[in-house]
Amino acid sequence: MGDIRESLRDLIECGLPQALEVMGERWSFMILRASFNGVYHFEEFLSELGIARNILSNRLAKLVEHGILKREPCADDRRKIEYRLTEKGLDLLPAMIALRQWGQKYGAEVVEDPVLVDEIDRLPIGPVSILSHDGRIMGPKDLALVKRENIGLRTDGTRAIAGDAIGRGDVVDLESAKRRAAAG
Repeated sequence: MGDIRESLRDLIECGLPQALEVMGERWSFMILRASFNGVYHFEEFLSELGIARNILSNRLAKLVEHGILKREPCADDRRKIEYRLTEKGLDLLPAMIALRQWGQKYGAEVVEDPVLVDEIDRLPIGPVSILSHDGRIMGPKDLALVKRENIGLRTDGTRAIAGDAIGRGDVVDLESAKRRAAAG
């Protein structure tokens, strides 16, 4: 990934170790998966996941502490508490889908049922991809690490000017992006 390597010993300056500190064990992922599936109450998590009460309590507290879930009084019974995904928690969805797809691809004969589909046309979603700022699909050879002050500085010395970045919900023509990537 370019001429620069990350300092692999310095855990503070990389987001991956920090993410793993919060999410790096099975039950946190299973709680998050249940949250994405509409589970909100402690007793529901307990029965749906088959997790021990003390472990569930510990993991929910950690996810709340890190701002991934929030505790809210239940609308129909204010004495009960619901655990709801925050924006920070919702931002984990692409990572969760990528891990799910990886598990389906390399797992032992995992047959997905129900199938995760696009809400509009009800067809299965495509693989989670790494996209450039302008929507090009990128592979490992397309990635590089640069010092912050060199962002946009091309290898030939010219400077790239950022165009309109794609955003959540923007449509990307994947077939054209694949052809551009193959030709480039």
